[in-house]
Amino acid sequence: MKTDTIAAIATSMTNSGIGIVRISGEEAVKAAEKVVQLKENKKLSDCPSHTIHYGFVKDEDKIVDEVMVLLMKAPRSYTREDTVEIDCHGGILVMNQILDIVLKNGVRPAEPGEFTKRAFLNGRIDLAQAESVIDVINAKNDFALKASMNQLSGSVSAVIKKIRADILHEIAFIESAIDDPEHYQLLDYGEALLDKVNQLLNEILTLLKNADNGRILKEGIHTVIVGKPNSGKSSLLNLLVGKERAIVTDIAGTTRDAIEEQIRLNGISLNVIDTAGIHNTDDVVEKIGVDKSKKYIEDCDLVIYVVDASLPLDSDDMKIIEMIKNRNVIVLLNKSDLNQKVSEDEIHRHLQKEILSISAKYGNGVNDLERMIEQMFFHGKIRMNDEVYITNTRHKASLQEAKKSLLLVKKSIEDGLPEDFYSIDLMNSYEELGKILGESVEDDLVNEIFRKFCMGK
Repeated sequence: MKTDTIAAIATSMTNSGIGIVRISGEEAVKAAEKVVQLKENKKLSDCPSHTIHYGFVKDEDKIVDEVMVLLMKAPRSYTREDTVEIDCHGGILVMNQILDIVLKNGVRPAEPGEFTKRAFLNGRIDLAQAESVIDVINAKNDFALKASMNQLSGSVSAVIKKIRADILHEIAFIESAIDDPEHYQLLDYGEALLDKVNQLLNEILTLLKNADNGRILKEGIHTVIVGKPNSGKSSLLNLLVGKERAIVTDIAGTTRDAIEEQIRLNGISLNVIDTAGIHNTDDVVEKIGVDKSKKYIEDCDLVIYVVDASLPLDSDDMKIIEMIKNRNVIVLLNKSDLNQKVSEDEIHRHLQKEILSISAKYGNGVNDLERMIEQMFFHGKIRMNDEVYITNTRHKASLQEAKKSLLLVKKSIEDGLPEDFYSIDLMNSYEELGKILGESVEDDLVNEIFRKFCMGK
Protein backbone atom coordinates (compact mmCIF):
# COMPACT_ATOMS: atom_id res chain seq x y z
CA MET A 1 0.00 0.00 0.00
CA LYS A 2 1.17 3.55 -0.76
CA THR A 3 1.83 5.62 2.36
CA ASP A 4 3.01 8.82 0.72
CA THR A 5 1.14 12.08 1.17
CA ILE A 6 -1.50 13.11 -1.37
CA ALA A 7 -3.53 16.24 -2.05
CA ALA A 8 -6.41 17.32 -4.28
CA ILE A 9 -9.15 19.91 -4.58
CA ALA A 10 -12.13 18.28 -2.88
CA THR A 11 -14.82 20.70 -4.07
CA SER A 12 -16.27 21.32 -7.51
CA MET A 13 -14.02 23.07 -10.02
CA THR A 14 -16.37 26.01 -10.45
CA ASN A 15 -16.40 29.43 -8.84
CA SER A 16 -18.19 29.14 -5.49
CA GLY A 17 -18.21 30.57 -1.99
CA ILE A 18 -15.78 28.06 -0.49
CA GLY A 19 -13.17 25.67 -1.87
CA ILE A 20 -11.38 22.84 -0.06
CA VAL A 21 -7.88 21.52 -0.67
CA ARG A 22 -7.52 18.15 1.10
CA ILE A 23 -4.17 16.66 2.19
CA SER A 24 -3.77 13.14 3.60
CA GLY A 25 -0.76 11.02 4.61
CA GLU A 26 2.19 10.82 6.99
CA GLU A 27 3.53 14.24 5.99
CA ALA A 28 0.16 16.04 5.75
CA VAL A 29 0.65 18.19 8.85
CA LYS A 30 4.25 19.10 7.98
CA ALA A 31 3.25 20.02 4.43
CA ALA A 32 0.40 22.21 5.70
CA GLU A 33 2.74 23.97 8.15
CA LYS A 34 4.98 24.95 5.22
CA VAL A 35 2.02 26.40 3.34
CA VAL A 36 -0.19 28.00 6.01
CA GLN A 37 0.84 30.63 8.52
CA LEU A 38 -1.55 30.37 11.48
CA LYS A 39 -2.61 33.34 13.60
CA GLU A 40 -0.13 34.13 16.40
CA ASN A 41 2.36 31.80 14.61
CA LYS A 42 0.87 28.68 16.17
CA LYS A 43 2.27 25.36 14.92
CA LEU A 44 -0.35 23.03 13.45
CA SER A 45 1.51 19.97 14.76
CA ASP A 46 1.06 21.26 18.33
CA CYS A 47 -2.70 21.67 17.94
CA PRO A 48 -5.14 18.99 19.09
CA SER A 49 -7.00 16.88 16.55
CA HIS A 50 -10.37 17.96 15.21
CA THR A 51 -9.75 21.67 15.61
CA ILE A 52 -10.10 24.58 13.16
CA HIS A 53 -7.57 27.36 12.84
CA TYR A 54 -7.41 30.74 11.10
CA GLY A 55 -4.47 31.75 8.94
CA PHE A 56 -3.03 32.66 5.56
CA VAL A 57 -1.68 30.56 2.69
CA LYS A 58 1.70 31.99 1.71
CA ASP A 59 3.91 31.36 -1.29
CA GLU A 60 7.27 32.42 0.12
CA ASP A 61 6.46 35.99 1.33
CA LYS A 62 3.36 36.47 -0.80
CA ILE A 63 -0.10 35.99 0.78
CA VAL A 64 -2.27 33.94 -1.57
CA ASP A 65 -5.49 33.63 0.45
CA GLU A 66 -7.10 33.94 3.87
CA VAL A 67 -8.11 30.45 5.02
CA MET A 68 -9.47 28.21 7.75
CA VAL A 69 -7.52 24.99 8.39
CA LEU A 70 -9.20 21.82 9.69
CA LEU A 71 -6.88 19.31 11.41
CA MET A 72 -7.74 15.62 11.83
CA LYS A 73 -5.00 13.39 13.20
CA ALA A 74 -4.74 9.65 12.57
CA PRO A 75 -6.59 7.40 13.10
CA ARG A 76 -9.61 9.71 13.63
CA SER A 77 -9.99 10.80 10.02
CA TYR A 78 -11.71 9.67 6.83
CA THR A 79 -8.55 7.93 5.60
CA ARG A 80 -7.26 6.95 9.09
CA GLU A 81 -4.20 9.03 8.19
CA ASP A 82 -3.25 12.53 9.27
CA THR A 83 -5.55 14.76 7.24
CA VAL A 84 -5.60 18.52 6.75
CA GLU A 85 -8.28 20.45 4.88
CA ILE A 86 -7.59 24.01 3.80
CA ASP A 87 -10.87 25.91 3.43
CA CYS A 88 -10.20 28.78 1.04
CA HIS A 89 -12.21 31.10 -1.17
CA GLY A 90 -13.90 29.12 -3.92
CA GLY A 91 -12.35 30.66 -7.02
CA ILE A 92 -10.86 28.23 -9.52
CA LEU A 93 -7.63 30.27 -9.75
CA VAL A 94 -7.05 30.52 -6.00
CA MET A 95 -7.83 26.82 -5.39
CA ASN A 96 -5.36 25.78 -8.08
CA GLN A 97 -2.71 28.13 -6.72
CA ILE A 98 -3.05 26.69 -3.21
CA LEU A 99 -2.91 23.12 -4.54
CA ASP A 100 0.22 23.96 -6.56
CA ILE A 101 1.91 25.39 -3.44
CA VAL A 102 1.03 22.25 -1.46
CA LEU A 103 2.40 20.01 -4.21
CA LYS A 104 5.73 21.89 -4.14
CA ASN A 105 6.20 20.72 -0.53
CA GLY A 106 6.70 16.97 -0.88
CA VAL A 107 3.10 16.06 -1.72
CA ARG A 108 1.84 14.36 -4.88
CA PRO A 109 -1.54 14.79 -6.64
CA ALA A 110 -4.19 12.29 -5.52
CA GLU A 111 -5.62 9.88 -8.05
CA PRO A 112 -9.42 9.75 -8.58
CA GLY A 113 -11.02 8.17 -5.52
CA GLU A 114 -7.71 7.76 -3.70
CA PHE A 115 -8.90 9.23 -0.40
CA THR A 116 -11.76 6.72 -0.27
CA LYS A 117 -9.46 3.96 -1.48
CA ARG A 118 -7.17 4.67 1.48
CA ALA A 119 -10.17 4.60 3.81
CA PHE A 120 -10.91 1.10 2.45
CA LEU A 121 -7.31 -0.14 2.54
CA ASN A 122 -6.85 1.22 6.07
CA GLY A 123 -9.93 -0.66 7.28
CA ARG A 124 -12.17 2.30 8.03
CA ILE A 125 -14.84 1.12 5.57
CA ASP A 126 -15.33 -2.06 3.54
CA LEU A 127 -15.60 -2.14 -0.24
CA ALA A 128 -19.42 -2.13 -0.26
CA GLN A 129 -19.41 1.03 1.85
CA ALA A 130 -16.72 2.59 -0.36
CA GLU A 131 -18.82 1.98 -3.47
CA SER A 132 -21.82 3.58 -1.77
CA VAL A 133 -19.82 6.83 -1.45
CA ILE A 134 -19.85 7.37 -5.21
CA ASP A 135 -23.50 6.28 -5.28
CA VAL A 136 -24.35 9.05 -2.79
CA ILE A 137 -22.56 11.57 -5.03
CA ASN A 138 -24.32 10.30 -8.17
CA ALA A 139 -27.77 9.77 -6.60
CA LYS A 140 -30.49 10.86 -9.05
CA ASN A 141 -33.48 10.80 -6.70
CA ASP A 142 -34.49 10.73 -3.04
CA PHE A 143 -34.70 6.94 -2.88
CA ALA A 144 -31.33 6.37 -4.54
CA LEU A 145 -29.83 8.75 -1.97
CA LYS A 146 -31.51 6.98 0.95
CA ALA A 147 -30.47 3.53 -0.31
CA SER A 148 -26.87 4.73 -0.79
CA MET A 149 -26.76 6.30 2.67
CA ASN A 150 -28.07 3.05 4.20
CA GLN A 151 -25.29 1.14 2.45
CA LEU A 152 -22.70 3.69 3.55
CA SER A 153 -23.84 3.16 7.14
CA GLY A 154 -23.25 -0.58 6.67
CA SER A 155 -26.72 -2.05 6.07
CA VAL A 156 -25.59 -4.32 3.22
CA SER A 157 -22.29 -5.14 4.91
CA ALA A 158 -24.02 -6.21 8.13
CA VAL A 159 -26.24 -8.72 6.33
CA ILE A 160 -23.36 -10.10 4.25
CA LYS A 161 -21.11 -10.41 7.31
CA LYS A 162 -23.79 -12.37 9.18
CA ILE A 163 -24.28 -14.81 6.29
CA ARG A 164 -20.50 -15.28 5.97
CA ALA A 165 -20.16 -15.85 9.73
CA ASP A 166 -22.83 -18.59 9.59
CA ILE A 167 -21.08 -20.24 6.63
CA LEU A 168 -17.68 -20.02 8.34
CA HIS A 169 -19.09 -21.65 11.47
CA GLU A 170 -20.20 -24.68 9.43
CA ILE A 171 -16.85 -24.91 7.61
CA ALA A 172 -14.99 -24.79 10.92
CA PHE A 173 -17.21 -27.50 12.41
CA ILE A 174 -16.68 -29.83 9.44
CA GLU A 175 -12.90 -29.32 9.47
CA SER A 176 -12.78 -29.85 13.25
CA ALA A 177 -14.83 -33.04 13.00
CA ILE A 178 -12.61 -34.44 10.25
CA ASP A 179 -9.43 -33.62 12.23
CA ASP A 180 -10.76 -34.56 15.68
CA PRO A 181 -13.58 -37.13 15.34
CA GLU A 182 -13.39 -38.03 19.06
CA HIS A 183 -14.73 -34.65 20.12
CA TYR A 184 -16.83 -33.60 17.12
CA GLN A 185 -19.45 -35.93 15.65
CA LEU A 186 -20.73 -35.76 12.07
CA LEU A 187 -23.49 -38.29 12.67
CA ASP A 188 -26.76 -36.83 11.29
CA TYR A 189 -24.89 -33.59 10.62
CA GLY A 190 -26.05 -33.48 6.98
CA GLU A 191 -29.67 -33.02 8.03
CA ALA A 192 -28.81 -30.14 10.37
CA LEU A 193 -26.61 -28.54 7.71
CA LEU A 194 -29.40 -28.83 5.15
CA ASP A 195 -31.67 -26.73 7.38
CA LYS A 196 -28.91 -24.13 7.76
CA VAL A 197 -28.21 -24.05 4.01
CA ASN A 198 -31.92 -23.55 3.26
CA GLN A 199 -31.97 -20.66 5.72
CA LEU A 200 -28.91 -19.07 4.10
CA LEU A 201 -30.38 -19.55 0.65
CA ASN A 202 -33.56 -17.76 1.74
CA GLU A 203 -31.51 -14.83 3.05
CA ILE A 204 -29.58 -14.57 -0.23
CA LEU A 205 -32.73 -14.94 -2.32
CA THR A 206 -34.34 -12.09 -0.36
CA LEU A 207 -31.40 -9.85 -1.24
CA LEU A 208 -31.54 -10.91 -4.89
CA LYS A 209 -35.30 -10.35 -5.01
CA ASN A 210 -34.74 -6.72 -4.05
CA ALA A 211 -31.87 -6.28 -6.53
CA ASP A 212 -34.10 -5.25 -9.46
CA ASN A 213 -35.97 -2.76 -7.27
CA GLY A 214 -32.60 -1.55 -6.04
CA ARG A 215 -31.37 -0.95 -9.58
CA ILE A 216 -34.55 0.95 -10.43
CA LEU A 217 -34.23 3.06 -7.27
CA LYS A 218 -30.62 3.84 -8.15
CA GLU A 219 -30.72 4.22 -11.94
CA GLY A 220 -34.37 5.00 -12.63
CA ILE A 221 -36.99 3.16 -14.68
CA HIS A 222 -35.78 2.75 -18.26
CA THR A 223 -38.90 3.86 -20.12
CA VAL A 224 -39.59 3.84 -23.85
CA ILE A 225 -42.44 5.79 -25.45
CA VAL A 226 -43.63 4.02 -28.61
CA GLY A 227 -46.47 4.43 -31.08
CA LYS A 228 -47.26 5.26 -34.66
CA PRO A 229 -46.16 8.59 -36.16
CA ASN A 230 -48.21 11.57 -34.95
CA SER A 231 -49.83 9.62 -32.11
CA GLY A 232 -48.65 12.19 -29.53
CA LYS A 233 -45.45 10.63 -28.22
CA SER A 234 -43.42 13.83 -28.39
CA SER A 235 -46.27 15.83 -26.84
CA LEU A 236 -46.31 13.36 -23.96
CA LEU A 237 -42.53 13.68 -23.48
CA ASN A 238 -42.77 17.48 -23.43
CA LEU A 239 -45.62 17.27 -20.93
CA LEU A 240 -43.65 14.97 -18.59
CA VAL A 241 -40.46 17.01 -18.89
CA GLY A 242 -42.31 20.29 -18.48
CA LYS A 243 -40.65 21.98 -21.45
CA GLU A 244 -40.49 21.80 -25.23
CA ARG A 245 -37.91 19.01 -25.46
CA ALA A 246 -39.19 17.39 -28.66
CA ILE A 247 -40.41 19.02 -31.86
CA VAL A 248 -44.19 18.68 -32.17
CA THR A 249 -45.97 19.18 -35.52
CA ASP A 250 -48.94 17.75 -37.36
CA ILE A 251 -46.51 16.17 -39.83
CA ALA A 252 -46.15 12.41 -39.29
CA GLY A 253 -42.58 11.18 -38.75
CA THR A 254 -41.16 14.38 -37.23
CA THR A 255 -39.19 12.34 -34.66
CA ARG A 256 -36.65 10.36 -36.67
CA ASP A 257 -34.21 9.50 -33.90
CA ALA A 258 -34.60 8.75 -30.21
CA ILE A 259 -34.74 11.64 -27.74
CA GLU A 260 -33.63 10.85 -24.19
CA GLU A 261 -34.60 12.74 -21.04
CA GLN A 262 -34.56 12.05 -17.30
CA ILE A 263 -37.72 12.86 -15.40
CA ARG A 264 -38.31 12.88 -11.64
CA LEU A 265 -41.74 11.55 -10.88
CA ASN A 266 -42.89 11.57 -7.24
CA GLY A 267 -39.37 10.85 -5.98
CA ILE A 268 -38.29 8.24 -8.52
CA SER A 269 -36.51 8.69 -11.83
CA LEU A 270 -37.73 7.80 -15.30
CA ASN A 271 -35.08 7.59 -17.99
CA VAL A 272 -37.45 8.29 -20.86
CA ILE A 273 -36.74 7.69 -24.55
CA ASP A 274 -39.12 9.13 -27.14
CA THR A 275 -38.68 6.91 -30.18
CA ALA A 276 -39.39 7.32 -33.87
CA GLY A 277 -42.92 6.39 -34.90
CA ILE A 278 -43.13 2.68 -35.76
CA HIS A 279 -44.64 2.04 -39.19
CA ASN A 280 -43.78 0.72 -42.64
CA THR A 281 -41.67 3.26 -44.48
CA ASP A 282 -39.42 3.51 -47.54
CA ASP A 283 -37.52 6.49 -46.10
CA VAL A 284 -33.99 5.20 -45.32
CA VAL A 285 -33.35 7.58 -42.40
CA GLU A 286 -36.79 7.01 -40.90
CA LYS A 287 -36.35 3.24 -41.21
CA ILE A 288 -33.13 3.41 -39.17
CA GLY A 289 -35.07 5.26 -36.45
CA VAL A 290 -37.80 2.60 -36.50
CA ASP A 291 -35.21 -0.19 -36.14
CA LYS A 292 -33.66 1.61 -33.16
CA SER A 293 -37.11 1.90 -31.58
CA LYS A 294 -37.48 -1.88 -31.72
CA LYS A 295 -34.11 -2.35 -30.00
CA TYR A 296 -35.04 0.08 -27.21
CA ILE A 297 -38.20 -1.95 -26.56
CA GLU A 298 -36.13 -5.10 -25.96
CA ASP A 299 -33.92 -3.43 -23.33
CA CYS A 300 -36.37 -1.28 -21.34
CA ASP A 301 -38.17 -1.71 -18.00
CA LEU A 302 -41.39 -0.03 -19.14
CA VAL A 303 -43.09 0.62 -22.48
CA ILE A 304 -45.57 3.49 -22.73
CA TYR A 305 -47.60 2.75 -25.86
CA VAL A 306 -49.30 5.90 -27.13
CA VAL A 307 -52.36 5.24 -29.29
CA ASP A 308 -54.09 7.95 -31.31
CA ALA A 309 -57.58 7.08 -30.10
CA SER A 310 -59.15 9.41 -32.68
CA LEU A 311 -58.18 6.96 -35.45
CA PRO A 312 -59.01 3.24 -35.83
CA LEU A 313 -56.32 0.65 -35.09
CA ASP A 314 -54.46 -0.51 -38.19
CA SER A 315 -51.75 -2.99 -39.23
CA ASP A 316 -48.98 -0.80 -37.75
CA ASP A 317 -50.74 -0.90 -34.37
CA MET A 318 -50.93 -4.69 -34.60
CA LYS A 319 -47.17 -4.87 -35.24
CA ILE A 320 -46.46 -2.68 -32.23
CA ILE A 321 -48.78 -4.76 -30.05
CA GLU A 322 -46.93 -7.92 -31.11
CA MET A 323 -43.57 -6.32 -30.21
CA ILE A 324 -44.60 -5.24 -26.70
CA LYS A 325 -46.95 -7.99 -25.55
CA ASN A 326 -44.30 -9.59 -23.28
CA ARG A 327 -43.09 -6.32 -21.73
CA ASN A 328 -44.29 -4.13 -18.83
CA VAL A 329 -46.70 -1.89 -20.74
CA ILE A 330 -49.00 1.04 -20.06
CA VAL A 331 -51.30 1.87 -22.97
CA LEU A 332 -52.28 5.52 -23.30
CA LEU A 333 -55.35 6.27 -25.38
CA ASN A 334 -54.29 9.75 -26.40
CA LYS A 335 -56.34 12.64 -27.80
CA SER A 336 -59.22 11.98 -25.44
CA ASP A 337 -60.39 15.52 -26.24
CA LEU A 338 -61.37 14.32 -29.75
CA ASN A 339 -64.01 11.89 -30.97
CA GLN A 340 -62.87 8.41 -29.89
CA LYS A 341 -62.45 5.63 -32.46
CA VAL A 342 -60.55 3.23 -30.16
CA SER A 343 -62.01 1.94 -26.89
CA GLU A 344 -60.37 0.26 -23.89
CA ASP A 345 -62.29 -2.94 -24.69
CA GLU A 346 -60.85 -3.03 -28.20
CA ILE A 347 -57.30 -2.65 -26.87
CA HIS A 348 -57.95 -5.33 -24.25
CA ARG A 349 -58.90 -7.80 -26.93
CA HIS A 350 -55.38 -7.54 -28.34
CA LEU A 351 -53.29 -6.58 -25.30
CA GLN A 352 -54.07 -7.36 -21.65
CA LYS A 353 -52.21 -4.43 -20.13
CA GLU A 354 -52.95 -1.30 -18.08
CA ILE A 355 -54.91 1.28 -20.12
CA LEU A 356 -55.46 4.98 -19.49
CA SER A 357 -57.19 7.72 -21.47
CA ILE A 358 -55.23 10.97 -21.65
CA SER A 359 -54.85 14.18 -23.59
CA ALA A 360 -51.15 15.01 -23.95
CA LYS A 361 -52.16 18.30 -25.58
CA TYR A 362 -54.10 19.53 -22.54
CA GLY A 363 -52.32 17.57 -19.78
CA ASN A 364 -55.29 15.42 -18.80
CA GLY A 365 -54.50 12.07 -17.15
CA VAL A 366 -50.82 12.66 -16.27
CA ASN A 367 -51.37 12.29 -12.51
CA ASP A 368 -53.15 8.97 -13.15
CA LEU A 369 -50.15 7.86 -15.24
CA GLU A 370 -47.79 8.66 -12.35
CA ARG A 371 -49.91 6.62 -9.92
CA MET A 372 -50.06 3.74 -12.39
CA ILE A 373 -46.26 3.63 -12.69
CA GLU A 374 -45.93 3.64 -8.90
CA GLN A 375 -48.38 0.76 -8.65
CA MET A 376 -46.67 -1.25 -11.38
CA PHE A 377 -43.13 -1.03 -9.96
CA PHE A 378 -43.59 -0.42 -6.26
CA HIS A 379 -47.11 -1.64 -5.51
CA GLY A 380 -48.16 1.96 -4.99
CA LYS A 381 -45.63 2.55 -2.20
CA ILE A 382 -42.45 4.25 -3.34
CA ARG A 383 -41.20 4.66 0.21
CA MET A 384 -37.91 3.45 1.62
CA ASN A 385 -38.36 1.03 4.49
CA ASP A 386 -35.90 -1.02 6.54
CA GLU A 387 -35.30 -3.53 3.75
CA VAL A 388 -31.75 -3.87 2.45
CA TYR A 389 -31.58 -3.02 -1.24
CA ILE A 390 -28.84 -4.37 -3.51
CA THR A 391 -28.18 -1.56 -5.99
CA ASN A 392 -24.77 -2.66 -7.28
CA THR A 393 -24.51 -5.12 -10.20
CA ARG A 394 -21.19 -6.44 -8.86
CA HIS A 395 -22.84 -7.31 -5.56
CA LYS A 396 -25.71 -9.01 -7.37
CA ALA A 397 -23.28 -11.15 -9.40
CA SER A 398 -21.46 -12.26 -6.24
CA LEU A 399 -24.74 -13.12 -4.52
CA GLN A 400 -25.78 -15.22 -7.51
CA GLU A 401 -22.48 -17.11 -7.42
CA ALA A 402 -22.81 -17.64 -3.65
CA LYS A 403 -26.32 -19.01 -4.22
CA LYS A 404 -25.02 -21.48 -6.84
CA SER A 405 -22.40 -22.78 -4.40
CA LEU A 406 -24.97 -23.25 -1.63
CA LEU A 407 -27.22 -25.13 -4.04
CA LEU A 408 -24.27 -27.46 -4.75
CA VAL A 409 -23.90 -28.02 -0.98
CA LYS A 410 -27.58 -28.88 -0.80
CA LYS A 411 -27.24 -31.36 -3.67
CA SER A 412 -24.18 -32.99 -2.06
CA ILE A 413 -26.15 -33.50 1.17
CA GLU A 414 -29.13 -34.95 -0.68
CA ASP A 415 -26.83 -37.26 -2.68
CA GLY A 416 -25.14 -38.48 0.51
CA LEU A 417 -21.65 -37.36 -0.47
CA PRO A 418 -18.82 -37.12 2.12
CA GLU A 419 -18.64 -34.04 4.34
CA ASP A 420 -15.46 -32.68 2.75
CA PHE A 421 -17.53 -32.02 -0.40
CA TYR A 422 -19.66 -29.65 1.68
CA SER A 423 -16.60 -27.66 2.76
CA ILE A 424 -15.45 -26.97 -0.80
CA ASP A 425 -18.70 -25.35 -1.91
CA LEU A 426 -19.29 -23.65 1.43
CA MET A 427 -15.87 -22.02 1.09
CA ASN A 428 -16.65 -20.93 -2.48
CA SER A 429 -19.85 -19.27 -1.25
CA TYR A 430 -17.95 -17.63 1.63
CA GLU A 431 -15.34 -16.20 -0.76
CA GLU A 432 -17.91 -14.91 -3.25
CA LEU A 433 -19.66 -12.98 -0.49
CA GLY A 434 -16.25 -11.72 0.62
CA LYS A 435 -15.86 -10.04 -2.77
CA ILE A 436 -18.75 -7.73 -1.86
CA LEU A 437 -16.89 -6.55 1.24
CA GLY A 438 -13.50 -6.49 -0.49
CA GLU A 439 -12.07 -9.27 1.69
CA SER A 440 -11.25 -11.51 -1.27
CA VAL A 441 -10.95 -9.30 -4.31
CA GLU A 442 -8.19 -8.69 -6.85
CA ASP A 443 -6.19 -5.45 -6.87
CA ASP A 444 -7.18 -4.78 -10.49
CA LEU A 445 -10.86 -4.74 -9.56
CA VAL A 446 -10.22 -2.43 -6.60
CA ASN A 447 -8.34 -0.03 -8.87
CA GLU A 448 -11.12 -0.15 -11.45
CA ILE A 449 -13.77 0.65 -8.83
CA PHE A 450 -11.96 3.71 -7.49
CA ARG A 451 -11.10 5.05 -10.94
CA LYS A 452 -14.82 5.81 -11.29
CA PHE A 453 -14.66 8.27 -8.39
CA CYS A 454 -14.28 12.02 -8.79
CA MET A 455 -10.99 13.74 -7.98
CA GLY A 456 -10.59 14.72 -4.33
CA LYS A 457 -12.86 11.95 -3.04
